[in-house]
Amino acid sequence: MNIPPAAGPAPALLLVLVLVLVLVLVLVLVFPPSPAPLFASETDSLAPRHNKSVFRFLVSIFLKNFLTLFYTFYKRNLYSKRKKTIFRRMKRTEVSVRDAGDEELGSVSARLGLSLSLEEMRRVKRYFVAKGREPTEVELQSIAQAWSEHCCYKSSRKILEKFIFGVKAKEQQNLLEVKEDAGVVEFDEEHAYVVAFESHNHPSAVEPYGGAATGIGGIVRDVVCMGAQPVALVDPLFFGPLDCGDSGKGGGVKHPRFLFEGVVAGISDYGNRIGIPTCAGSVYFDEGYLGNCVVNVGCVGIMRKSDLRRSRAKPGEVLVLVGGKTGRDGIHGVTFASGELAGEEEFRSRSAVQVGDPITKEPLIHAILEANERGLISGMKDLGGGGLSCAVSEMCHAGGCSANVWLERVKLKEEGLAAWEIWVSESQERFLISVSREKVEELLAVFEAWDLDAVVVGQTFKKSLIKNASLQTLGKSDLVRIFYEGEKVFELELDFLVASPVCERPREVRRAGGKAGGKTREEKVPEEPSDYNEVLRGLLAAPNIASREAVVRRYDHEVRGATVLKPLQGRLGKETHGDAAVLKPLEKSYKGLAISSDVNPSFCRLDPFWGAASAVDEVCRNLTAVGAVPHSFADCLNFGNPEKPDRLGDFYECCRGLGFVASSLGVPFVSGNVSFYNESAVLGEAIPPTPAVLGVGLCEDVRECVTVDAKEAGNSLYLLGETRAELGGSEYFKLRGVKAGGRGVEGGVVPRVDPEVLKRRMSALRCAMQEGVVASCHDISEGGLAVAVCEMLLGGGGEVGAFVDLGKVNSKLRSDFKLFSESNTRWVVEVWGEEERRFEELLRGRGVRAAKIGETVGGEKIQILDGGEKKKELVNLSLEEVREAWVWEI
Repeated sequence: MNIPPAAGPAPALLLVLVLVLVLVLVLVLVFPPSPAPLFASETDSLAPRHNKSVFRFLVSIFLKNFLTLFYTFYKRNLYSKRKKTIFRRMKRTEVSVRDAGDEELGSVSARLGLSLSLEEMRRVKRYFVAKGREPTEVELQSIAQAWSEHCCYKSSRKILEKFIFGVKAKEQQNLLEVKEDAGVVEFDEEHAYVVAFESHNHPSAVEPYGGAATGIGGIVRDVVCMGAQPVALVDPLFFGPLDCGDSGKGGGVKHPRFLFEGVVAGISDYGNRIGIPTCAGSVYFDEGYLGNCVVNVGCVGIMRKSDLRRSRAKPGEVLVLVGGKTGRDGIHGVTFASGELAGEEEFRSRSAVQVGDPITKEPLIHAILEANERGLISGMKDLGGGGLSCAVSEMCHAGGCSANVWLERVKLKEEGLAAWEIWVSESQERFLISVSREKVEELLAVFEAWDLDAVVVGQTFKKSLIKNASLQTLGKSDLVRIFYEGEKVFELELDFLVASPVCERPREVRRAGGKAGGKTREEKVPEEPSDYNEVLRGLLAAPNIASREAVVRRYDHEVRGATVLKPLQGRLGKETHGDAAVLKPLEKSYKGLAISSDVNPSFCRLDPFWGAASAVDEVCRNLTAVGAVPHSFADCLNFGNPEKPDRLGDFYECCRGLGFVASSLGVPFVSGNVSFYNESAVLGEAIPPTPAVLGVGLCEDVRECVTVDAKEAGNSLYLLGETRAELGGSEYFKLRGVKAGGRGVEGGVVPRVDPEVLKRRMSALRCAMQEGVVASCHDISEGGLAVAVCEMLLGGGGEVGAFVDLGKVNSKLRSDFKLFSESNTRWVVEVWGEEERRFEELLRGRGVRAAKIGETVGGEKIQILDGGEKKKELVNLSLEEVREAWVWEI
């Protein structure tokens, strides 16, 4: 494909302008102005102007406009041509590395913002020494993007391969694709669902509104580029305490409330405007996030299997760039995300934060899906981290072809971008599409109809078709070549560019509750409280338990009309938190998708292995509580600097914990992300290990799903699962002054997980739900049994109370442990009054037992007794008191 010649100045237009000027001069000479007065009297004070003055005034105005027009014409044509000639001399900038020593190599990396280690710079040097030439700046910038931690997982790849990638799916589960931008899993015979889960931590720490908004934009693109219609968004968020005050942070660290408000606004504004519901998520507060907030975003989509498109290009195809224009926003985004935040990041890295445009994204989604349904798209990749640099190289490498790219064709937001800036820019709302030659015009017409930019920027080919190239230049690999204004500025072999280094970093694995290489600290157990009412009110008001309605209401979870079970459930105006959202993605089917995400960083801080295992257990509990079967997972692994052995040791243990439970269940991780370097140079500490897990479950019939709110008086309450003295990292211990590490005292046993027990209990509970004996169900997590029961009653609108007796709950435990333990694999189940025996028989037939702990009653209070040897009343609160403590206007 030939590059069209650059348009020069139009000679005909220039000639017209000159003739107009000559005509004006002739008129002035041939028709001199008359001295007659313009008004009746020359002495008229209101307008003492003459014909001559007016004529000259008009001529001056004309000449001024003419000169302005001529100057504009000159600048856009003659001057711009000269300017482009200047840039043509400057755009191929070679960088000397072949003769550089170690100190000079490090200087080059720092000066160009490459964030490459000395060993990686030595590898670059060896490559270009073998090629017999110096690299261009475009080539070095492209290598930096491809080899960044964010793009290539160089510190985590081997650990992920060992524990996460190897999780095998159950036999009945058909994984269509798990090595692309998003995981694709079979939904029914004709359809598949798509899952993607990523972080946007560093950008959100610098610019919370824009960072969070573009996080949503990026995760939506990941789903769309597989050929799917996005149907739901998920947003697990983690911040420092909102009431920390100035004393809780250092200089250069933004206040958690500023970050919180900006992030929530960014997610709500972007998600609402593109018309995709935000259905699930969480907000967690801990002082460990003072230096770095964590913003994780997920997206689920639905598609026909026949519409699946992979991120690869074939030889002989055309590369089309569609969507937004390219600018300087987002440059060095991936290298910025591959390092620790320092105090000066506010100013130094603001340009690395992309600028989202939901008004462009919404029609772009429609245009992409329309083009795909018409069979116009061969392969597709969104332009996220690394921009064109990563998209072109990864698509070509995956498809086994080479490519020529012409950068001057890329539509820009502003003039003057250097070639390397165009190549690595991460400007938002862009896709790279590979299309066969005969379909190019039809594809361009689709985007023109949606009023979107679409331009041919390259073509792919087999390397054997390259002419006049030496074997030394070509090597054995496919390659990418870039031309800018007729000059070649880039030529790299893909095997070198994409095959990034793998780092074997040292790691220190710490024991439960201790530091790396240290001893486990003994558990600090508080005395049993004298006033349980006060403790329960305190827990309900705790930041990690209190109502999230103020956040949820910011999001549109109704748009598209497919949300069956919403984030808030219960009586209108008095809802409570649901365990999982359920969607009906297809118009003609009642089959549903259940979505939930969870992690308890306090567990992971004390014990990374069991903390990560608990995250999988809780996601499974949430999905089961609505009647869904856990079907697939996605992970977003947020950790500190992997170059520090204790941080990498925590990462290793968390991955081991995730893989332990998932492999036992036979539920694979189909998508995920690793975010390292989440620590502040200002505060000198890393975030708590935060392996967030997103779970997707299948519901055979959404009409049979179960909600969390208590239904009516006269029903039985059952505790399904065993309660143990596992309060390490619990909200109760925090309330009593026993903190899970960080700046407090380490202590407590973290809840354990038995995957085989989890499988049996989930199966038994779903069976009871299918038989119609379950009225409502809620998993037990933060705050333990007491908080779970309160949340169910809150959803009942204050019309259903409860009487609970802990006599049948582990008699070896203190009453406070029975109430507030956060042991895993437990649910509170409300069973219809006449179905008690049937419920117990169904569970017993599957080797599961449940203890009847009470019943729902009329009236507006919750009463809890411990009917052991020393029978005593623990809690007696009105539901009005419960709601008053729980409601939090964040």
